[in-house]
Amino acid sequence: MNVEKNELKSLLILYSYHHMNTEKIAKVFAKVLNCEIKTPDEVEIENLKNYDLIGFGSGIYSAKHHESILELADNLPEMNGEKVFLFSTAGITGENKALKDHSKLKEKLESKGYLVIDDFQCKGFNTNSFLKLFGGMNKSKPDAQDLKNAEEFALNLKQKL
Repeated sequence: MNVEKNELKSLLILYSYHHMNTEKIAKVFAKVLNCEIKTPDEVEIENLKNYDLIGFGSGIYSAKHHESILELADNLPEMNGEKVFLFSTAGITGENKALKDHSKLKEKLESKGYLVIDDFQCKGFNTNSFLKLFGGMNKSKPDAQDLKNAEEFALNLKQKL
């Protein structure tokens, strides 16, 4: 595989299934970072050391990433400052909300020696629980502005590295 000089070797690890909200964001990241997207089940843990940057993302369930992402983090080997970022979509967002939603995964990764360099969160269409009775919330999310914000986030990641 030919990799341009200064081209990051990146990977996105994604779990998205209800409305594919987080997948929409991941596809923008993948285009900007020129990388593939894998589910936690598809990840070959022994190959993760070959990446310069890894993104971990899912929808938010009970104020944390999906269980499959958290389980993968539990099974990761010890690392020495390998760079990662976190991303998610959620029914309710905000700066403090993202910090809380990402804290469990961040803690797991940092305990294994990963360096969490940034995170991204935006609203996603949500029909969980009683919300389905009312047609859900955030119907048009993520929208064009969210995708633009995701693109800018990914471009900024490339500049940081």
